[in-house]
Order: sequence, then C-alpha cells, then structure tokens
Amino acid sequence: MTAAEPPAKETTGRRAWLREHSELGVCALLLALGAVVLTDALTMDLALTQRGPVGPRTAPVAVGCGLLLIAVLLAVDVLRGGRGEAEGGEDVDLSEPADWRTVLLLAGVFLATAALIDPVGFPVAGAFLFWGAAYALGSRAVDRDPLIAAVLSVVTYAVFDRLLGVPLPGGPLMGVL
Repeated sequence: MTAAEPPAKETTGRRAWLREHSELGVCALLLALGAVVLTDALTMDLALTQRGPVGPRTAPVAVGCGLLLIAVLLAVDVLRGGRGEAEGGEDVDLSEPADWRTVLLLAGVFLATAALIDPVGFPVAGAFLFWGAAYALGSRAVDRDPLIAAVLSVVTYAVFDRLLGVPLPGGPLMGVL
C-alpha cells in the first residue's frame, strides 16, 4: 500500500456514512438552486418593469430564500439522524425496476414541445404535449386523445393569452385564434 492510498476500512466507513446520509445530496441541490434563483433575482434589471412597491424581484427572492431555508433545515435533520421514509403508501411495487421507456418518452415529448413552441406556436405544440404525455402514460385512444389534446391546448392558449394577458406564441394559427 502506498502513502497516497487511504486504508480500505476508512474508505468503506466513508462510503457507508455517505450512503446513510444520501439526503445531503438533495440538500446540496436545493442550496445550489436557491443560490441560482437569488442571484438571478438580485441581478434582474428593473428599469422598465417596476410598477409599484412589490416588484418583479419579490417572488423570486421569496422562493430563493425558501429554498435556502429548506436546504439548511433538511441538512440539520439528516445530520441529526432523520431519514426519509421508504415509499409505501402508493400502489407501487418497489421491487420492480423503473419504467425507463415512459420516462424517456415523456422527456422526448417535453423537449420536442420546447423546440416546437416558437415555429408552430403554442396551440399546436401544446396539443402535441398533451397528446404525447397521454400516449407516454399509456392511453391508446387514437380517435379521442388528439381531439382532447387540441381542445385543452386551445383553451389553455385562450385563457393565458386572451384572459390573463400572458403573451404566448400563436404560430401559424395567430390570425385564426
């Protein structure tokens, strides 16, 4: 054994400790996410968007502070011996492996929607999103699903674009809707 290699017992003990405290990874992720949200919120340009005492920084700063607080509280709980409970209350067989086909189909649908939203507009991309998610999750009603997806997408577009004033890209259907 060379001087640079730690003893096998020390490495095994370190791995066991990390395995027992794996929730600290979630703490680190929450901490990093909170730092990113706060950094973005505090470096936001407010020249054109400030309209009153509660500006556009309020919600991101609150969310960022909340993420940091939750990360610290969770880390303290984990270091004091707190452990997350195993999934047991749902109708899920934990001995079965993950369904990677469904996960990959859903990820593909989300990425395709993100790529399609500018060129084809929200109504078409949203219909693809709703139909693709239904297909990935197991629905095979070929006659019904595209119709429901189209109606959901157009209603969502109308509510956000027309009623709430959130501009969404209409794409080629801009003149029709």
